[in-house]
Amino acid sequence: MASNMIDHFFLIVGILMLLGVANGTPIFAKRVFGQRFGAPLDGGLKFPDGRPLFGPSKTVRGLLLSVACTTLAAPLLGFEWITGAGLASASMFGDLLSSFIKRRLGLRAHSQAPGLDQVPESLLPLLVLQKHLGLGYGDMAIIVAAFIVLELGLSRLLFRLHIRDRPY
Repeated sequence: MASNMIDHFFLIVGILMLLGVANGTPIFAKRVFGQRFGAPLDGGLKFPDGRPLFGPSKTVRGLLLSVACTTLAAPLLGFEWITGAGLASASMFGDLLSSFIKRRLGLRAHSQAPGLDQVPESLLPLLVLQKHLGLGYGDMAIIVAAFIVLELGLSRLLFRLHIRDRPY
């Protein structure tokens, strides 16, 4: 039983690490590449409300590198590569959903919306992979809560290290 608890703990930590890779890769990619390869995913398209679909910070580069890096990281963390690809894809979809909602609310790109900035990109991949990873609702609640705390803390650290443009 203790072994199962330890395995479960490492499963949760591994998922948090994959979420970190999926969501951190676009930030590091921007730092490394600057504006190169940073074409907006929405191509500058406007929604009927006149606001951008997602905004300029959601890039093709960020999406592709997030999926690629998370796919490569998954086996290093004891997961199948397809789990990494699925987690990153769902997480990026959640991030796009969050940006779409923020634009509809009239919030600018990079504006802070605690909860809305973290929940879709952490919860959606958990819902998609719930059965595959053997997660219960309590596990998912713990992972989402931990992701929020870690994301807010790491975001401030990355800002102090001049990796992020903003502290959130």
